[in-house]
Amino acid sequence: MNNSTNALLELNDPLEHISNQHPCFGKGPNLNKGRIHLPVSPSCNIQCAFCNRTRNKEERRPGVTSEILTPVEATEILDKALELCPEITVAGIAGPGDTLASDYAIETFKLIKEKHPELINCLSTNGLLLEKRAEELIEAGVKTVTVTVNAVDPEVLKHICLWIVKDGITYTGVEGARILIDAQLRGIKKIKELGAMVKVNTVLCPGINDDHIEEVAKTVSELGADYMNIIPLIPTHKLAHLKEPDCMMLHEARTKAEKYIRVFKHCQRCRADAAGIPGKVEIADQLYDLKKLNARNTFSHG
Repeated sequence: MNNSTNALLELNDPLEHISNQHPCFGKGPNLNKGRIHLPVSPSCNIQCAFCNRTRNKEERRPGVTSEILTPVEATEILDKALELCPEITVAGIAGPGDTLASDYAIETFKLIKEKHPELINCLSTNGLLLEKRAEELIEAGVKTVTVTVNAVDPEVLKHICLWIVKDGITYTGVEGARILIDAQLRGIKKIKELGAMVKVNTVLCPGINDDHIEEVAKTVSELGADYMNIIPLIPTHKLAHLKEPDCMMLHEARTKAEKYIRVFKHCQRCRADAAGIPGKVEIADQLYDLKKLNARNTFSHG
């Protein structure tokens, strides 16, 4: 297929364009494109049983960063990253807390839209406030959204999401799980209607949601989600006693999901301050002065 044909396909199919530019929305390691995660969101409005947000330079997993940036600092880091790695096509915000629990992510995207309109602005969220803030995201230039949906049955999710805070009230158990699921599904539907590409992340937790993946895939597909990314649990925090899913369990989950939705299979489980080409070139160590940081300064879960 020649370049002109590719260009025509991208023009007629926005998903094709995104998959050719976004390393986490399509061709994975076959795509020589980069991304940067800008850690501007410190707090979260839910508590997942596997989540331990922290500051250090050793761990390679979501929820970990070397430092928290202000929106202005984030744009300065982005400029430096583009100098070091011109292949970066995506400016993402993936924590370490939830990106919609504060205003910092949207403020950062507005600055990036003005300074680097050529980049794909990408946001990851738990979805609790996605419906409420969907228009703001589109206005700020966000083109791709990842929503973490670990279950669509409250009886399953109550074992993964320990509590949520909405409108200043804390909800736990089935009640909290039901509120979160309803918010996520409404949010996915709305952001899709507004024109964003949507990927759903699901953390595969053995013995909890491994038999529920097909139902998640079916549900989010019906709402218009474009991709699903099934992420093997990293046993930590309240789920430290579980085993990480093996290759067979992961394969079976992906096979079931693929009956309903495209499945992204190349996730690197990146840190909240990752930068570079996933699996090939990482430049985060060149962007931050790691020596000045406390290696284990844990965030508040407020």
